[in-house]
Amino acid sequence: MGLCNAATRMRRIAVSVTAVTAAFALAGCGSFIGRSQAKDIAEINVSSPELREGKPLPAEYSCRGGEGSPPLRWSSQPLSEAKSIAIVVDSHTPSDSAVNWVLYNIPATTTELGPNAAADPPEGSGQAKVTGGKEGYEPPCTSPGSYRFTVYTLNGRVDVQKGAELPDILKEIADKTIARGRLTAVDIQ
Repeated sequence: MGLCNAATRMRRIAVSVTAVTAAFALAGCGSFIGRSQAKDIAEINVSSPELREGKPLPAEYSCRGGEGSPPLRWSSQPLSEAKSIAIVVDSHTPSDSAVNWVLYNIPATTTELGPNAAADPPEGSGQAKVTGGKEGYEPPCTSPGSYRFTVYTLNGRVDVQKGAELPDILKEIADKTIARGRLTAVDIQ
């Protein structure tokens, strides 16, 4: 019976993520986290010593490796209203779309995360249960595909209850986004 309940819950999550994605897409947004059409969104430069824009995701950061989440760095113009940072990793393959990691309430003064930050996140931050049901970084597994590492600057903290559903956390991030940047890996080495 537990397996049936888990499968039903996973279908509900997939439907919720699809609904959130569709809502953002209909609003003219090209990712899981959209932006309000009423406000300007500043740009964030996102980089990594391990990832390159448009290049394959190193196998060690996929389900074939054991390194966990890759290191990330970011920078933007100073934003006086910045209160926290959120990171969302999502993947898009020919057969599926998924959210692989959501780390939120990172202190606004943070400008980088080291390797496997999901295993030791910054103090005070939270991680959502992703599409696969795991809390933390769920390494991408399917190739071909694209894997987007998006950094958001927020004008407040993500205020959700412990165990909140993924769509609720993504909506909080979307509602508070004041800056955004992305690094996209294509396929897996």
